[in-house]
Formats: sequence, C-alpha cells, structure tokens
Amino acid sequence: MDQPEVLTEVRGQIGCITLNRPKALNALSLGMVRALYAALRQWEHDPGVLAIAIRGSNREGPFGTFCAGGDIRFLYQAAREGDPRVEDFFTEEYILNHLTHHLTKPYIAFMDGVVMGGGMGISQGASLRIVTERTKMAMPETGIGLFPDVGGGHFLSRCPGHAGEWLALTGETIAAGDALALGLADALLPSEKLPELWEALAVQTFADGAALQRWIDSYSIAANADHASDKARIDHYFSLPNVSAIVAALEAAEGQWERATAALLRQRSPLMLHVVLGQIRRARAMTLAEDLRMERDLVRHCFHLRPGQSETLEGIRALAVDKDRSPRWNPARIEDVDPQLVDAFFASPWPAALHPLAALV
Repeated sequence: MDQPEVLTEVRGQIGCITLNRPKALNALSLGMVRALYAALRQWEHDPGVLAIAIRGSNREGPFGTFCAGGDIRFLYQAAREGDPRVEDFFTEEYILNHLTHHLTKPYIAFMDGVVMGGGMGISQGASLRIVTERTKMAMPETGIGLFPDVGGGHFLSRCPGHAGEWLALTGETIAAGDALALGLADALLPSEKLPELWEALAVQTFADGAALQRWIDSYSIAANADHASDKARIDHYFSLPNVSAIVAALEAAEGQWERATAALLRQRSPLMLHVVLGQIRRARAMTLAEDLRMERDLVRHCFHLRPGQSETLEGIRALAVDKDRSPRWNPARIEDVDPQLVDAFFASPWPAALHPLAALV
C-alpha cells in the first residue's frame, strides 16, 4: 500500500510534517495542500502542540529535498481538459500560504535541498526558516510562462533593494548564504545535523516558543553570500522603470554578468516578464492578503485571459511535457508586448465581495 504524500504525527510537544512524494521532488498536489491545511489547523488549536516542524524527503529518506513547487503536470492536464480542480488548487494553495504566515505557534521549516515555487509558499511564512549547504532556492516561474505566486509578490518585494525584481524576473537559483542575506532564511545548519535536531525536537521540553527559538539558534552557523558582490549591479539595473529598459541597459553593458543576465531574460516569456515586474512593484505596498488576491487574479488570467494562447500552458509544455525546451512565446520579443495586455492581467475577474480569497485579512 502506498504511503500518504504528507506524513503527520505529534512527537512530544511538536507537530511533525514530512512531505512524502520524493519521486516528484515533493511537488504539491491538491491532496497535499488539503492535508497540510488540515494538519496546521488541527495543531493550531491543540494545547499539547507547542510548535510545528516541516521537512521534505528524498528517495533515501527524510531531508535532501524540501519541495520543488506545484504539480505542473497536473495543472497542465487539468487546464487543457477544463478540470475545475485547477481553480481549486490555486485557491486552496493560497489559503494555505496565508495560514502559514499567521500561525499562532512557532512554525519551523527545514529547507534542505530544492526549495522552489510552491515550496517557498509553504516555508516563507515560517517563524524559523532553516537552510543548509544543500539548499537550492528559487522562484523560477517565468521559465514556464507563469509568475512567482504563493505569496511571492509579498516576500520577494521585501528583499533588500531590488533583489526581488531580480529573483522574480530571472528565476535565478540562490544558495543558503544569499537566502540569509536577502531575508529569505533565518538560520544555516549543516545538513548532517538535521536528523539530530529533528529527533531532539521531539524529546526536549520547552517552557514556551521563545525557549524553543533560543534552542534552535544555538545550532546556527555563519554563511557567505555568493551574490553579495552583485548587489550594486542588481539594484542599478532592476530599479529601471520597465522590462525593456532593464534588458536594453544590460545588453548595452560589457560585463559578463550583464550579458548572462540579459540572455537569461530573453529566454523567459516576454509577456510574463512585464506582468511580473508589475506584480512585484505593486506588492510592495500591499498586505499579504491583498497580494494573494492579486495573485489569484493573475493566475486566473494566465489560463483564461487569452483562450488558446496561455503562456503558462506553452511554458509547461516545453519544459515538462514535450521537453523540447523551445517555448513559442506570444509575443516573442520583450519590446513587442502591448502595455494594455499587461494591464488586463491586473483587472480582477471577480467583484470584490465574491473574490475566492475575499475572507483573507
């Protein structure tokens, strides 16, 4: 009999969650979203649970991979077939994301290995975000014609300077040091210490959440930020007023970093680059709930604004279905994107009172 995709148990004072879909790098299915929400809700009201801890697993066992994102193969098939579960997935995932930011108990995310997309959505709300030397963190959605959702507008826009625009537009992968420097992680632990820490959590007795936090901090080690030297360049280029200006400035420069960054942006969906820049900059002035409502609007439009011309379906096709890695973006050039089309993504398809996420505050 197959094991559940989400394993939950209470050990000592800790509610323990293990993402258990290692063959898919723990990519989130609708069932996993529902199981996570149910566990968090139950433990939030259980006086015997002082804190909640979440980890991933790989083929060898616990840890090694946290979560690679949402189940894009399911989303592709469901959207093509008109399956209403694609709408359920995003609504329920965003409600889960919101809950993780508002838990009344410490929530500890062991972000070992791959932490991307939906994996960021269930970890960035944690009160303690632990990374390791194996952490590979990214919001790579522009590569599949999507945008950094799951609250990405909220947490990326709050990175120092204009690093949020850089991460959102390029989808670059960062390691532990940069995650700490950019405010996307709180502590670095050697990966070999994780099993010991996980087991110790279950047998320790803590007076309160603050005592638990101090205990975790005692395991932390220092880290170096790989992209620290790029900060001035990132802020210079990614503060420019629009995507066309950013790419033009990068291509006019002579540095290797500039050329490589421009080439990377040229591979992304031109339309979605413009949408994503608008998303990050609008989100800076929004609450998390407001951002998630905006993102729910955006994802609806990604699949339905242009019937038969979804950048998201084309991006998933090229990356994960046909695997030709040659998406046919429409329009094909950054310079040819119509601003009115970009603006249409930010018009909500629902009246405010009937929005799927109207209840979030």
